[in-house]
Amino acid sequence: MSKITPFLWFETQAEEAAKFYVSIFKNSKIIATTYMDEESSKASGMPVGSVWVVEFELAGQKFYSLNSNTYSKFNPSVSFAVDVEDQAELDYYWDRLSAVPEAEACGWLCDKFGLSWQIVPSMFIEMLKDPDKTKVGRLTAVLTEMKKIDIAAVRAAFEHSS
Repeated sequence: MSKITPFLWFETQAEEAAKFYVSIFKNSKIIATTYMDEESSKASGMPVGSVWVVEFELAGQKFYSLNSNTYSKFNPSVSFAVDVEDQAELDYYWDRLSAVPEAEACGWLCDKFGLSWQIVPSMFIEMLKDPDKTKVGRLTAVLTEMKKIDIAAVRAAFEHSS
């Protein structure tokens, strides 16, 4: 397991979010759910018996989600990148996670909880490392015009084929 675990704060949707994400990613599961007791309820202002913390795993990565009355909204400065092999896999995640079309740009999307995701073809990072700056420039130019990444269009721009 990773030494670093993302911890996501929600107002009241910690369990709903964990179940939603687990339903999308293969090899995922809810590990444990902790509920508010008298002490945690007093400290948090949340009702006794309500969900407090959900521990879950997405594709082998552990996460925690927490309900808190000190909730802060997510913003796109932090996102989770999902490495995909082909357009079908990219479309699968995009179709299930994207909920805020106006927030989409360059492969970034925003889900119904306000969390940002990047659905990125695995070959993309290798293309960005290419020493031919002209190819990388064409890749960047076409990418900035996209919301959801079109792998064929990215590949064509990179290779400069029509």
